[in-house]
Order: sequence, then structure tokens, then C-alpha cells
Amino acid sequence: MRRIFALEDLEPAARRLLPQPIFGYVAGAAETNASLADNRRVFEEIQFLPRMLVNVSGRTLDCEVMGQRYAMPFGIAPMGVSALTSYRGDLALAASAHRAGIPMVISAASLIPLEEIARVAPTVWYQAYLSGDREETSTLVERVAKAGIETFVITADSAVVPSRENNLRNGYRTPIRPDLALLWDGLTHPAWSIGTFLRTFLRHGTPHFENAGPGRGAPLLSRQAVRDFAGREFLDWDIVRLVRSQWRGRLVIKGLLHPRDVAIARELGADGVVLSNHGGRQLDGALSPMRALPAALEVAGDMAVMIDSGFRRGTDVLKALGLGARFVFIGRPFNYAAALAGEAGVDHAIDLLRAQLRADLGMLGLRNLQEMDQEVLFLDNFKFVKPQ
Repeated sequence: MRRIFALEDLEPAARRLLPQPIFGYVAGAAETNASLADNRRVFEEIQFLPRMLVNVSGRTLDCEVMGQRYAMPFGIAPMGVSALTSYRGDLALAASAHRAGIPMVISAASLIPLEEIARVAPTVWYQAYLSGDREETSTLVERVAKAGIETFVITADSAVVPSRENNLRNGYRTPIRPDLALLWDGLTHPAWSIGTFLRTFLRHGTPHFENAGPGRGAPLLSRQAVRDFAGREFLDWDIVRLVRSQWRGRLVIKGLLHPRDVAIARELGADGVVLSNHGGRQLDGALSPMRALPAALEVAGDMAVMIDSGFRRGTDVLKALGLGARFVFIGRPFNYAAALAGEAGVDHAIDLLRAQLRADLGMLGLRNLQEMDQEVLFLDNFKFVKPQ
């Protein structure tokens, strides 16, 4: 990690560490990677107009979201099978986030029980891939509440399984199929094979999808794993109403882009939304959430509008906050950091982003995040969805 100076440095390092199918699964996106590219391109369209000669010696990075105070304006996004890229990866991500005073979101596709993760980090959120089954949903809500988790996130953009052609090109399949190619990948990547794969199987047995439903899910190597994450096309706003009627904590809807959907989320009593195109992993050609942000804010009322997809630097985070977002989530870089060095790696990545944010805020002539607004942004080149 001594050679990791920015979040962008983590991806090439992880590429060397991880077998191609595993790295490709994390790094890849859908079809032509159009959305993945736009997630980064959009930040080039926004520039800063900083203020000078301001005493910024006492500047702070803390913020409040949905009544909760956090040390910094970003959290760790939900990422499936993180315990396959890093040994007990979800625990490393959660523990580091908790120590830093930021939230980590447990993925429904994680391999460690949410109860175990919540014991390590009581401030975690839980993200669900819901089906149209009302009884299954109700039981899952009860399970999450019993674990002491206070924020329930419904992912809205994954009801339909996208094209998996990039995964297939990289050799990643669910279920994972042991073959000569996988054996060769293991032999040529011994640090991962011994430190993560074999260590996991020897100490904990075959990993299962632990958090997709109210009970334990299918084994990672089972064909049932595919069925557990398919057949969710029945998901609709009625399920959101059901969850809202039962869930007493904070409710967040993730994966929205259209302002009409943001308005519906507000009407149904959501506490927040996360604008997202799933990091470019679902609908190829879906626009960057940054472009959807101005129109979403017009209809959100007092609901917290958060955002993810493509964030890599402190300047990216500040641009989103300047446009009006309340919070930012970042995924892949923290996955890579955990793969490279466990908790220490995630700690390092968080520290890098903290240092960037603190420096950037000072160079903008701002003393806290509340002062970050459009006054210090130049937006003439920014292409976005116009508010109605």
C-alpha cells in the first residue's frame, strides 16, 4: 500500500493480485461500458471557482444525513461477494468504515451473515434485492431489524439480470465452476489462492449467499445461486409500500435516475434515495447519476438525495455536494483496497480520500461542507437533465 497514492492506483494493483475472472467481475460493467465511461466523463464538465484569502485553518468534514452524524461525506457502497476478493472482506470493509465514522452498506449478495457484520460495525446499513414475494420480504425486514440495523436500502435497478457478456469474456460464472482454467488462475495468483480462497474454505467451509433473503441462501458453488438472484421482475412500488409499513428505521431507495421515480419515493415515505446507475453494471447507456441530480433535487423535498457511481477523488465528492447531493457512496476502490491489504488497506484508502477532501475544501476557501454550494462551481459545460 506504500505505492498507493490515490484511489485510482488501487485498480492496477488489484489486477495483478486477483485472478482474471474475479478481477473482471469487480471491474467490469455492462455491454459496451458506455455508462461506466460517462460516470467518469461527467466530472470533467464541472470546474471550480475558488475563493481566496479565507482563514480555513479550522475546517471540518463532518456532515449529517437522515438525522445521523458522519465524520465525512462518503460511505462504502454495497458490493456482492466481497469475501471472495478479500478474506472476510465484508468484515474488513465494515470495521474500517465504523472506525472512520462513515457507513458501510451490506450487500444482499454478500457471503457473511449480516448479523455477524452488524456486531463488528453497528452503524452498517443493509441493501436488499427484493422479489415480489410479500411474505419473504416481511420476514427479511424482521431479520434485519432484529440484527439492530437501522437503515434499510431497497435496490430498484436490479430486478432484471443484464447482459453478462463481459463476465463471460473474463471467465467469471455463477456458480463458479472448478476447471483447468480456474486451476491455472489459482496457481498464477498464489497470494489470493492461499490467502483468500483456501483460507476461507479451510476455516469457514463453502461460502453461502447469506443475506439475500430471510434465511441462509445457496452455496457459492451451487446452481441454486443463479436462481436466488433471478426472477425478480415482479418488483414494484407495492413492495416499497410494504417495507415502509413494517420498517421503523430509515428507508432508502437506491438505483433511481428519473425524477418521477424520486417523487414517488418521497410520496411513499422514503427517508432518502441514492441516485445510481449501479456503477455502469446494469443498463448500458444509462446516464451518469450526476446528470440526474439537478432534476431529482427539484422533486425530492426534504428527502435526502445521495449518489454513487464513478466517484474516485475528493474533488468528485465536492462537485456532487456542490450541486446539492447530501452524501456519496464509493464501491470498487474499497473492494480493491480490502483485497490488497484487508482492514489496513481500507483504512489507507479512507485516509487518502479524507486527505484529499480536507485539502480540496481548503483550496476552495471553504471551512465546512455546509459552505460547499454552486457559488464555487463553474457549470457552463455541464450537461444534465433539466428540472421540469
